[in-house]
Amino acid sequence: MKHLLLARHAKSSWDLSGLSDHDRPLNERGERDVPRMGQALAQRGVKPDLIVSSTANRALTTAEGLAGEFGMEGERLRSFSDLYLAAPSLILRVIQGLDESEDCVLLVGHNPGMHEAASLLDTASSVSSFPTLAVARFEIDVEFWGEVEWGAGFLVELLTPKTLEE
Repeated sequence: MKHLLLARHAKSSWDLSGLSDHDRPLNERGERDVPRMGQALAQRGVKPDLIVSSTANRALTTAEGLAGEFGMEGERLRSFSDLYLAAPSLILRVIQGLDESEDCVLLVGHNPGMHEAASLLDTASSVSSFPTLAVARFEIDVEFWGEVEWGAGFLVELLTPKTLEE
């Protein structure tokens, strides 16, 4: 059994004109929500073996903040430029290429790819929206990451900053 978490980066800022989309930072709300989400996941017993993030500033900052809440060391966080605005097909290839020694992995990226990938992993569940800092938790009944295909996942839970407030 493998455990996969797909996350969209936290709320980002549009205030700094002249910055490229790739370099946009988190805004105040995003910075506030990341520790709350990390704590909520940790309270549920989630502790990824590895976090793989887009290289975009807002995604990497989200990933680093979550890693801090999990007490993860730096080498357990990797950035991958191909996850920046990745299509679902590329996200699936990243999942299929994960190291077999990792049983629980968190991917941090962007919409619409993350939303579409979450919907495709468990076609029996409805992931109607995927707002900033949404985290979809999946169980996937495979022995090897390379066996993961669309429809192979079971959506355990979809967390958003709003659901944490309820």
